[in-house]
Amino acid sequence: MTAFGPELPALTELAPGVRRLVAPNPSMMTGPGTNTYLFGVDEVCVLDPGPAIAAHVSNIVQTAAAPIRWIIVTHTHPDHSPAARLLARDSGAELLGIAAPGWGHQDKTFVPERTLADGDVLETGEFRLEAIHTPGHASNHLCFRHTGLDWLFTGDHVIDGSTVVIDPPDGNMAHYIESLRRCRALGCVALAPGHGDIIHDPKRVIDWIIAHRLEREAKVAAAVHEHPDRTPHELVEHVYTDVDPKLHGWAERSLRAHLLKLEGDGRAVARDGRWALR
Repeated sequence: MTAFGPELPALTELAPGVRRLVAPNPSMMTGPGTNTYLFGVDEVCVLDPGPAIAAHVSNIVQTAAAPIRWIIVTHTHPDHSPAARLLARDSGAELLGIAAPGWGHQDKTFVPERTLADGDVLETGEFRLEAIHTPGHASNHLCFRHTGLDWLFTGDHVIDGSTVVIDPPDGNMAHYIESLRRCRALGCVALAPGHGDIIHDPKRVIDWIIAHRLEREAKVAAAVHEHPDRTPHELVEHVYTDVDPKLHGWAERSLRAHLLKLEGDGRAVARDGRWALR
């Protein structure tokens, strides 16, 4: 993993009718904090209201300065969706997204009134958002294309200045790479991530992420070849030599995702939790 960029201002107007609030939840995994986006001026849609922090919910309402009609979440990880329930309770807004899957570290309090599918559109007189299903980091992950700006709001699928953890069983490395390629093919002019600043060279960044993941996959295969019949816990030090050992617990999760992709590709096999190449 690489370092996040500099701290972002708490509130930024990114474009006419598009504002960004940064939630007060900075950490090693969230960088400056979770980005909450507000679309519209007369009627507002909130994307990823973030963790259930009362001060942040209040800040969203004050920043909106207009009725909040819709609340959308990209996925149900605890730093993105828990505030949705609080904000909907206070505003009466409609909740949109995909409910949490039955496994993993998920926010089960998010219950959408409207389940979004790939290609669904939320359109008002001020903006148009198209849902793009992008499983990989999370099985219920959605990106949203703002068709007026031709920006893609990427949640945790692509973030600024760091890579994301792919954590099985809900995280899936093969799906993640496929979804990255789909995002690249959209040809959007910018990416607005769930953490960090706007990315103005989407193709270069997505190409780098794909290359980085495939390079890591090659390291995993080499480590399994050199150290057969080891567990993921035993393999992590041989694969993530460039990562601080303090982060090896997180790295092991993505290592498992790589191993499962190799298994799905017919290149590796697990016996009693120990891995070998075919």
